[in-house]
Amino acid sequence: MNIPPRVFFVDDEPHIRAANQQTLELAGLPAQVFDRAEAVLPLLSRDWPGVLVSDIRLPGLDGLELMAQAHAIDPDLPVILVTGHGDVSTAVSAMRAGAYDFIEKPYPVERLIARVQRALDRRTLVLENRNLRVELMANSALGPRIIGRSQEMCRLRATIARLADTGADVLVLGETGTGKELVARSLHEHSRRRDRNFVAVNCGAVPDTMIESELFGHEAGAFTGAKSRRIGKIEHAQGGTLFLDEIESMPLSAQVRLLRVLQERAIERLGSNQLRPIDFRVVAATKVDLLEAAGTGTFREDLYYRLNVVTLHIPPLRERRDDIPLLFHHFLLVAQDRFQCDAPFPDPAEVAHLLGYDWPGNVRELRNLTERYVLLGESFGWSLQELVADPLAGAPRSLPEQVECFEKSLITQALAASKGCIKDTMTALGIPRKTLYDKMQKYGLSKEDYKS
Repeated sequence: MNIPPRVFFVDDEPHIRAANQQTLELAGLPAQVFDRAEAVLPLLSRDWPGVLVSDIRLPGLDGLELMAQAHAIDPDLPVILVTGHGDVSTAVSAMRAGAYDFIEKPYPVERLIARVQRALDRRTLVLENRNLRVELMANSALGPRIIGRSQEMCRLRATIARLADTGADVLVLGETGTGKELVARSLHEHSRRRDRNFVAVNCGAVPDTMIESELFGHEAGAFTGAKSRRIGKIEHAQGGTLFLDEIESMPLSAQVRLLRVLQERAIERLGSNQLRPIDFRVVAATKVDLLEAAGTGTFREDLYYRLNVVTLHIPPLRERRDDIPLLFHHFLLVAQDRFQCDAPFPDPAEVAHLLGYDWPGNVRELRNLTERYVLLGESFGWSLQELVADPLAGAPRSLPEQVECFEKSLITQALAASKGCIKDTMTALGIPRKTLYDKMQKYGLSKEDYKS
Protein backbone atom coordinates (compact mmCIF):
# COMPACT_ATOMS: atom_id res chain seq x y z
CA MET A 1 0.00 0.00 0.00
CA ASN A 2 1.40 3.39 -1.02
CA ILE A 3 1.41 5.94 1.80
CA PRO A 4 0.96 9.56 0.62
CA PRO A 5 4.06 11.69 1.30
CA ARG A 6 3.82 13.88 4.38
CA VAL A 7 7.12 15.67 3.74
CA PHE A 8 8.05 17.61 0.60
CA PHE A 9 11.84 18.11 0.50
CA VAL A 10 13.30 20.63 -1.96
CA ASP A 11 17.04 20.80 -2.77
CA ASP A 12 18.94 21.19 -6.05
CA GLU A 13 21.71 18.72 -5.10
CA PRO A 14 20.83 15.09 -6.01
CA HIS A 15 22.89 13.40 -3.27
CA ILE A 16 21.31 15.61 -0.56
CA ARG A 17 17.82 14.82 -1.87
CA ALA A 18 18.52 11.07 -1.91
CA ALA A 19 20.12 11.01 1.55
CA ASN A 20 17.35 13.02 3.21
CA GLN A 21 14.55 11.05 1.55
CA GLN A 22 16.07 7.83 2.87
CA THR A 23 16.56 9.35 6.33
CA LEU A 24 12.95 10.50 6.57
CA GLU A 25 11.43 7.28 5.23
CA LEU A 26 13.51 5.12 7.58
CA ALA A 27 12.02 7.22 10.39
CA GLY A 28 8.51 6.41 9.15
CA LEU A 29 7.98 9.80 7.47
CA PRO A 30 7.06 9.28 3.79
CA ALA A 31 8.83 11.94 1.71
CA GLN A 32 8.81 13.23 -1.85
CA VAL A 33 11.82 15.17 -3.14
CA PHE A 34 12.08 17.98 -5.69
CA ASP A 35 14.99 19.72 -7.39
CA ARG A 36 13.20 23.05 -7.81
CA ALA A 37 10.52 25.01 -5.99
CA GLU A 38 8.26 25.46 -9.02
CA ALA A 39 7.56 21.71 -9.10
CA VAL A 40 6.21 21.50 -5.53
CA LEU A 41 3.76 24.45 -5.57
CA PRO A 42 0.99 22.74 -7.63
CA LEU A 43 0.89 19.91 -5.05
CA LEU A 44 0.24 22.15 -2.04
CA SER A 45 -3.27 22.75 -0.67
CA ARG A 46 -5.03 23.90 2.49
CA ASP A 47 -5.88 20.27 3.28
CA TRP A 48 -2.46 18.72 2.73
CA PRO A 49 -1.42 17.19 6.08
CA GLY A 50 2.31 17.62 5.64
CA VAL A 51 5.44 19.73 6.08
CA LEU A 52 7.51 21.57 3.48
CA VAL A 53 11.32 21.43 3.92
CA SER A 54 13.33 23.58 1.51
CA ASP A 55 16.86 24.82 1.01
CA ILE A 56 17.00 28.61 0.92
CA ARG A 57 19.37 28.75 -2.07
CA LEU A 58 17.65 27.28 -5.14
CA PRO A 59 17.83 28.04 -8.86
CA GLY A 60 14.83 30.00 -10.07
CA LEU A 61 12.33 30.42 -7.23
CA ASP A 62 14.35 30.38 -3.97
CA GLY A 63 13.26 28.99 -0.60
CA LEU A 64 12.00 32.33 0.74
CA GLU A 65 9.82 32.93 -2.32
CA LEU A 66 8.59 29.33 -2.11
CA MET A 67 7.59 29.92 1.50
CA ALA A 68 5.73 33.12 0.59
CA GLN A 69 3.76 31.37 -2.16
CA ALA A 70 3.10 28.34 0.05
CA HIS A 71 1.69 30.63 2.76
CA ALA A 72 -0.51 32.30 0.15
CA ILE A 73 -2.09 28.86 -0.29
CA ASP A 74 -2.28 28.19 3.47
CA PRO A 75 -0.77 30.57 6.05
CA ASP A 76 -0.65 27.71 8.57
CA LEU A 77 1.44 25.39 6.40
CA PRO A 78 4.68 24.62 8.33
CA VAL A 79 7.81 25.46 6.33
CA ILE A 80 11.27 24.43 7.54
CA LEU A 81 14.15 26.20 5.83
CA VAL A 82 17.58 24.62 5.34
CA THR A 83 20.38 27.16 5.42
CA GLY A 84 24.11 27.38 5.02
CA HIS A 85 26.24 29.10 7.66
CA GLY A 86 26.12 32.44 5.89
CA ASP A 87 22.32 32.43 5.64
CA VAL A 88 21.48 32.18 9.35
CA SER A 89 20.49 35.85 9.66
CA THR A 90 18.28 35.43 6.58
CA ALA A 91 16.64 32.38 8.12
CA VAL A 92 15.98 34.21 11.39
CA SER A 93 14.27 36.98 9.41
CA ALA A 94 12.28 34.32 7.58
CA MET A 95 11.04 32.91 10.87
CA ARG A 96 9.77 36.33 11.79
CA ALA A 97 7.97 36.26 8.44
CA GLY A 98 6.29 32.95 9.24
CA ALA A 99 8.76 30.08 8.78
CA TYR A 100 8.10 27.25 11.23
CA ASP A 101 11.81 26.54 11.84
CA PHE A 102 15.21 26.43 10.18
CA ILE A 103 18.11 23.96 10.19
CA GLU A 104 21.71 25.00 9.60
CA LYS A 105 23.94 22.78 7.45
CA PRO A 106 25.49 20.42 8.23
CA TYR A 107 22.90 18.87 10.57
CA PRO A 108 22.60 15.45 12.21
CA VAL A 109 19.73 13.30 10.92
CA GLU A 110 18.18 13.23 14.42
CA ARG A 111 17.70 17.01 14.32
CA LEU A 112 15.92 16.86 10.95
CA ILE A 113 13.63 14.03 12.09
CA ALA A 114 12.78 15.72 15.40
CA ARG A 115 11.90 19.05 13.81
CA VAL A 116 9.87 17.50 11.01
CA GLN A 117 7.95 15.35 13.49
CA ARG A 118 7.23 18.38 15.67
CA ALA A 119 6.01 20.31 12.63
CA LEU A 120 3.79 17.38 11.60
CA ASP A 121 2.24 17.27 15.07
CA ARG A 122 1.53 21.00 14.76
CA ARG A 123 0.02 20.50 11.30
CA THR A 124 -2.25 17.73 12.61
CA LEU A 125 -3.56 20.00 15.37
CA VAL A 126 -4.12 22.90 12.96
CA LEU A 127 -6.14 20.76 10.53
CA GLU A 128 -8.11 19.14 13.34
CA ASN A 129 -8.86 22.57 14.78
CA ARG A 130 -9.92 23.82 11.34
CA ASN A 131 -12.18 20.82 10.75
CA LEU A 132 -13.86 21.34 14.11
CA ARG A 133 -14.57 24.96 13.19
CA VAL A 134 -16.18 23.80 9.95
CA GLU A 135 -18.36 21.35 11.85
CA LEU A 136 -19.39 24.06 14.30
CA MET A 137 -20.45 26.28 11.40
CA ALA A 138 -22.37 23.40 9.83
CA ASN A 139 -24.19 22.77 13.10
CA SER A 140 -25.19 26.43 13.26
CA ALA A 141 -28.01 25.70 10.80
CA LEU A 142 -29.95 24.84 13.96
CA GLY A 143 -28.32 27.57 15.97
CA PRO A 144 -25.10 27.19 17.96
CA ARG A 145 -26.92 25.24 20.67
CA ILE A 146 -27.27 21.63 19.50
CA ILE A 147 -23.66 20.67 18.83
CA GLY A 148 -22.53 17.16 17.99
CA ARG A 149 -21.75 14.79 15.14
CA SER A 150 -22.76 11.56 16.87
CA GLN A 151 -25.71 9.61 15.48
CA GLU A 152 -27.81 10.50 18.55
CA MET A 153 -27.26 14.25 18.17
CA CYS A 154 -27.83 14.21 14.41
CA ARG A 155 -31.14 12.45 15.07
CA LEU A 156 -32.00 14.97 17.80
CA ARG A 157 -31.33 17.92 15.48
CA ALA A 158 -33.45 16.37 12.74
CA THR A 159 -36.31 15.77 15.18
CA ILE A 160 -36.15 19.35 16.50
CA ALA A 161 -36.24 20.69 12.94
CA ARG A 162 -39.30 18.54 12.21
CA LEU A 163 -41.14 19.52 15.41
CA ALA A 164 -40.20 23.20 15.65
CA ASP A 165 -43.10 24.62 13.64
CA THR A 166 -45.76 22.07 14.59
CA GLY A 167 -46.67 23.69 17.91
CA ALA A 168 -46.86 20.27 19.56
CA ASP A 169 -46.05 20.11 23.28
CA VAL A 170 -42.75 18.34 23.95
CA LEU A 171 -41.28 16.47 26.91
CA VAL A 172 -37.47 16.60 27.13
CA LEU A 173 -35.78 13.83 29.12
CA GLY A 174 -32.13 13.94 30.14
CA GLU A 175 -29.68 13.87 33.03
CA THR A 176 -28.61 17.05 34.79
CA GLY A 177 -26.25 19.09 32.62
CA THR A 178 -27.15 17.52 29.27
CA GLY A 179 -28.70 20.72 27.85
CA LYS A 180 -32.46 20.34 28.20
CA GLU A 181 -33.09 24.09 28.17
CA LEU A 182 -30.94 24.46 25.05
CA VAL A 183 -33.21 21.97 23.27
CA ALA A 184 -36.27 23.94 24.42
CA ARG A 185 -34.76 27.20 23.17
CA SER A 186 -33.90 25.61 19.81
CA LEU A 187 -37.51 24.47 19.42
CA HIS A 188 -38.62 28.03 20.14
CA GLU A 189 -36.05 29.83 17.99
CA HIS A 190 -36.82 27.73 14.92
CA SER A 191 -40.57 28.08 15.15
CA ARG A 192 -43.03 30.80 14.15
CA ARG A 193 -43.07 31.77 17.83
CA ARG A 194 -39.45 32.98 17.78
CA ASP A 195 -40.44 36.66 17.96
CA ARG A 196 -42.56 36.16 21.09
CA ASN A 197 -41.47 35.34 24.65
CA PHE A 198 -39.55 32.26 25.70
CA VAL A 199 -40.52 31.93 29.36
CA ALA A 200 -38.47 29.55 31.51
CA VAL A 201 -39.66 28.36 34.92
CA ASN A 202 -37.58 26.08 37.15
CA CYS A 203 -40.32 24.28 39.07
CA GLY A 204 -37.82 23.01 41.63
CA ALA A 205 -36.64 26.54 42.49
CA VAL A 206 -40.08 28.07 43.21
CA PRO A 207 -41.47 27.54 46.75
CA ASP A 208 -44.61 25.37 46.85
CA THR A 209 -46.57 28.27 48.34
CA MET A 210 -45.68 30.53 45.39
CA ILE A 211 -45.84 28.15 42.40
CA GLU A 212 -49.51 28.75 41.52
CA SER A 213 -49.17 32.53 41.69
CA GLU A 214 -45.94 32.28 39.66
CA LEU A 215 -47.57 30.22 36.91
CA PHE A 216 -51.16 31.46 36.78
CA GLY A 217 -50.87 35.00 38.17
CA HIS A 218 -53.30 36.60 40.62
CA GLU A 219 -55.69 39.49 41.08
CA ALA A 220 -55.24 42.14 43.77
CA GLY A 221 -56.51 40.82 47.10
CA ALA A 222 -56.47 37.17 45.97
CA PHE A 223 -54.52 36.29 49.13
CA THR A 224 -52.74 38.04 51.97
CA GLY A 225 -49.98 40.19 50.52
CA ALA A 226 -51.44 40.30 46.98
CA LYS A 227 -51.59 44.08 46.80
CA SER A 228 -51.77 44.33 43.01
CA ARG A 229 -52.55 42.24 39.95
CA ARG A 230 -49.71 39.98 38.74
CA ILE A 231 -49.43 38.43 35.29
CA GLY A 232 -48.29 34.81 35.61
CA LYS A 233 -45.63 33.03 33.56
CA ILE A 234 -48.19 31.19 31.43
CA GLU A 235 -49.93 34.41 30.43
CA HIS A 236 -46.55 36.05 29.82
CA ALA A 237 -45.82 33.26 27.31
CA GLN A 238 -48.78 34.35 25.11
CA GLY A 239 -47.85 33.56 21.52
CA GLY A 240 -44.53 32.07 22.62
CA THR A 241 -43.10 29.09 24.49
CA LEU A 242 -43.35 28.09 28.16
CA PHE A 243 -40.44 25.96 29.37
CA LEU A 244 -41.14 24.05 32.58
CA ASP A 245 -37.84 22.68 33.88
CA GLU A 246 -37.72 20.00 36.62
CA ILE A 247 -41.46 19.53 36.22
CA GLU A 248 -41.25 16.47 38.47
CA SER A 249 -40.81 18.95 41.35
CA MET A 250 -44.17 20.67 40.78
CA PRO A 251 -46.62 20.20 43.70
CA LEU A 252 -49.66 18.01 42.98
CA SER A 253 -52.08 20.91 43.53
CA ALA A 254 -50.35 22.93 40.81
CA GLN A 255 -50.27 19.87 38.54
CA VAL A 256 -54.10 19.73 38.66
CA ARG A 257 -54.42 23.35 37.53
CA LEU A 258 -51.73 22.96 34.88
CA LEU A 259 -53.54 19.94 33.41
CA ARG A 260 -56.69 22.01 33.00
CA VAL A 261 -54.74 24.85 31.35
CA LEU A 262 -53.15 22.44 28.90
CA GLN A 263 -56.50 20.91 28.02
CA GLU A 264 -58.42 24.19 27.62
CA ARG A 265 -55.55 26.49 26.57
CA ALA A 266 -56.98 29.10 28.93
CA ILE A 267 -56.04 30.32 32.39
CA GLU A 268 -57.86 31.68 35.38
CA ARG A 269 -55.80 33.98 37.58
CA LEU A 270 -55.96 33.34 41.34
CA GLY A 271 -58.86 35.39 42.70
CA SER A 272 -60.56 35.67 39.30
CA ASN A 273 -63.53 33.86 37.73
CA GLN A 274 -62.65 34.85 34.18
CA LEU A 275 -61.05 32.39 31.76
CA ARG A 276 -58.45 33.96 29.48
CA PRO A 277 -57.57 32.14 26.24
CA ILE A 278 -53.80 31.63 25.86
CA ASP A 279 -51.90 30.58 22.75
CA PHE A 280 -48.66 29.02 23.92
CA ARG A 281 -46.51 25.97 23.50
CA VAL A 282 -45.27 23.91 26.44
CA VAL A 283 -41.86 22.27 26.58
CA ALA A 284 -41.40 20.37 29.85
CA ALA A 285 -38.11 18.88 31.02
CA THR A 286 -37.29 16.21 33.56
CA LYS A 287 -34.39 14.07 34.69
CA VAL A 288 -36.63 11.28 36.09
CA ASP A 289 -39.05 8.74 34.66
CA LEU A 290 -42.40 10.54 35.06
CA LEU A 291 -44.41 7.37 34.53
CA GLU A 292 -42.49 5.76 37.38
CA ALA A 293 -43.10 8.89 39.47
CA ALA A 294 -46.81 8.58 38.66
CA GLY A 295 -46.70 5.03 39.98
CA THR A 296 -45.39 6.27 43.33
CA GLY A 297 -48.00 9.03 43.51
CA THR A 298 -45.61 12.01 43.19
CA PHE A 299 -46.70 12.92 39.65
CA ARG A 300 -50.13 12.84 38.05
CA GLU A 301 -50.44 10.13 35.41
CA ASP A 302 -52.99 12.14 33.38
CA LEU A 303 -50.60 15.13 33.27
CA TYR A 304 -47.80 12.83 32.12
CA TYR A 305 -49.87 11.59 29.19
CA ARG A 306 -50.97 15.15 28.35
CA LEU A 307 -47.35 16.38 28.25
CA ASN A 308 -45.99 13.32 26.49
CA VAL A 309 -47.09 14.17 22.96
CA VAL A 310 -43.47 13.83 21.82
CA THR A 311 -40.49 12.90 24.01
CA LEU A 312 -36.98 14.01 23.13
CA HIS A 313 -34.22 12.09 24.90
CA ILE A 314 -30.83 13.79 25.31
CA PRO A 315 -28.10 11.19 25.77
CA PRO A 316 -25.50 11.75 28.50
CA LEU A 317 -22.05 12.81 27.33
CA ARG A 318 -20.54 9.42 28.17
CA GLU A 319 -22.82 7.88 25.51
CA ARG A 320 -21.68 10.28 22.77
CA ARG A 321 -17.95 10.54 23.33
CA ASP A 322 -17.30 11.40 19.67
CA ASP A 323 -18.84 14.81 20.37
CA ILE A 324 -16.39 15.69 23.15
CA PRO A 325 -13.62 17.25 20.97
CA LEU A 326 -16.19 19.30 19.04
CA LEU A 327 -17.90 20.54 22.22
CA PHE A 328 -14.54 21.28 23.86
CA HIS A 329 -13.48 23.32 20.86
CA HIS A 330 -16.75 25.28 20.88
CA PHE A 331 -16.45 26.05 24.59
CA LEU A 332 -12.76 26.93 24.07
CA LEU A 333 -13.66 29.62 21.54
CA VAL A 334 -16.42 30.98 23.79
CA ALA A 335 -14.13 31.05 26.87
CA GLN A 336 -11.27 32.71 24.99
CA ASP A 337 -13.62 35.47 23.88
CA ARG A 338 -15.19 35.82 27.33
CA PHE A 339 -11.95 35.97 29.32
CA GLN A 340 -9.78 37.50 26.58
CA CYS A 341 -7.22 34.70 27.07
CA ASP A 342 -5.56 32.51 24.46
CA ALA A 343 -5.30 28.76 24.96
CA PRO A 344 -4.12 26.15 22.43
CA PHE A 345 -6.25 23.22 21.38
CA PRO A 346 -4.98 20.25 23.44
CA ASP A 347 -2.71 17.62 21.95
CA PRO A 348 -4.05 14.15 21.02
CA ALA A 349 -2.93 12.57 24.31
CA GLU A 350 -4.93 15.10 26.34
CA VAL A 351 -7.95 14.71 24.05
CA ALA A 352 -7.72 10.96 24.66
CA HIS A 353 -7.92 11.66 28.40
CA LEU A 354 -11.10 13.69 27.84
CA LEU A 355 -12.56 10.82 25.87
CA GLY A 356 -11.79 8.36 28.64
CA TYR A 357 -13.51 10.35 31.42
CA ASP A 358 -17.15 9.55 32.34
CA TRP A 359 -18.42 13.16 32.72
CA PRO A 360 -20.98 12.70 35.51
CA GLY A 361 -21.85 16.40 35.15
CA ASN A 362 -22.29 16.00 31.39
CA VAL A 363 -21.93 18.99 29.02
CA ARG A 364 -22.08 21.49 31.88
CA GLU A 365 -19.06 19.83 33.49
CA LEU A 366 -17.17 19.87 30.17
CA ARG A 367 -17.90 23.58 29.75
CA ASN A 368 -16.64 24.32 33.28
CA LEU A 369 -13.48 22.32 32.59
CA THR A 370 -12.87 24.25 29.37
CA GLU A 371 -13.13 27.56 31.21
CA ARG A 372 -10.64 26.30 33.83
CA TYR A 373 -8.32 25.24 31.01
CA VAL A 374 -8.43 28.70 29.40
CA LEU A 375 -7.87 30.44 32.76
CA LEU A 376 -5.41 28.07 34.42
CA GLY A 377 -4.10 25.74 31.72
CA GLU A 378 -0.90 26.18 29.75
CA SER A 379 -0.08 29.59 31.30
CA PHE A 380 0.15 28.01 34.77
CA GLY A 381 1.49 24.59 33.81
CA TRP A 382 -1.79 22.71 34.42
CA SER A 383 -2.50 19.85 32.03
CA LEU A 384 -6.03 18.88 31.06
CA GLN A 385 -5.61 15.66 33.03
CA GLU A 386 -4.86 17.66 36.18
CA LEU A 387 -7.74 20.05 35.53
CA VAL A 388 -10.22 17.19 35.13
CA ALA A 389 -9.12 16.12 38.62
CA ASP A 390 -9.06 19.72 39.83
CA PRO A 391 -9.96 20.33 43.50
CA LEU A 392 -12.84 22.49 42.35
CA ALA A 393 -14.28 19.37 40.72
CA GLY A 394 -13.87 17.36 43.92
CA ALA A 395 -10.44 15.76 43.66
CA PRO A 396 -8.99 14.36 46.89
CA ARG A 397 -6.42 17.06 47.64
CA SER A 398 -5.64 18.72 50.94
CA LEU A 399 -7.76 21.63 52.14
CA PRO A 400 -4.92 24.21 51.78
CA GLU A 401 -4.33 23.06 48.18
CA GLN A 402 -8.04 23.39 47.40
CA VAL A 403 -8.21 26.85 48.97
CA GLU A 404 -5.12 28.05 47.05
CA CYS A 405 -6.43 26.73 43.74
CA PHE A 406 -9.81 28.37 44.30
CA GLU A 407 -8.18 31.67 45.31
CA LYS A 408 -5.91 31.65 42.28
CA SER A 409 -8.88 30.95 40.01
CA LEU A 410 -10.88 33.86 41.44
CA ILE A 411 -7.98 36.31 41.06
CA THR A 412 -7.34 35.12 37.50
CA GLN A 413 -10.98 35.60 36.55
CA ALA A 414 -11.07 39.08 38.14
CA LEU A 415 -7.90 40.14 36.31
CA ALA A 416 -9.31 38.84 33.03
CA ALA A 417 -12.64 40.62 33.55
CA SER A 418 -10.93 43.93 34.41
CA LYS A 419 -8.36 43.53 31.59
CA GLY A 420 -5.48 43.84 34.06
CA CYS A 421 -6.75 46.96 35.86
CA ILE A 422 -5.56 46.59 39.47
CA LYS A 423 -8.10 49.07 40.86
CA ASP A 424 -11.06 47.25 39.27
CA THR A 425 -9.65 43.89 40.38
CA MET A 426 -9.31 45.13 44.00
CA THR A 427 -12.92 46.34 43.91
CA ALA A 428 -14.23 43.09 42.44
CA LEU A 429 -12.42 40.96 45.02
CA GLY A 430 -12.90 43.36 47.94
CA ILE A 431 -9.26 43.24 49.08
CA PRO A 432 -6.58 45.96 49.62
CA ARG A 433 -3.98 46.69 46.95
CA LYS A 434 -1.08 45.22 48.97
CA THR A 435 -2.99 41.99 49.60
CA LEU A 436 -3.77 41.69 45.90
CA TYR A 437 -0.14 42.27 44.90
CA ASP A 438 1.09 39.75 47.49
CA LYS A 439 -1.29 37.09 46.19
CA MET A 440 -0.45 37.86 42.55
CA GLN A 441 3.23 37.42 43.39
CA LYS A 442 2.47 34.17 45.22
CA TYR A 443 0.67 32.69 42.19
CA GLY A 444 2.93 34.21 39.53
CA LEU A 445 0.22 36.46 38.06
CA SER A 446 0.97 39.66 36.16
CA LYS A 447 -1.49 42.37 35.19
CA GLU A 448 0.36 42.75 31.87
CA ASP A 449 -0.88 39.31 30.78
CA TYR A 450 -4.48 40.50 30.86
CA LYS A 451 -4.24 43.90 29.20
CA SER A 452 -6.05 44.04 25.89
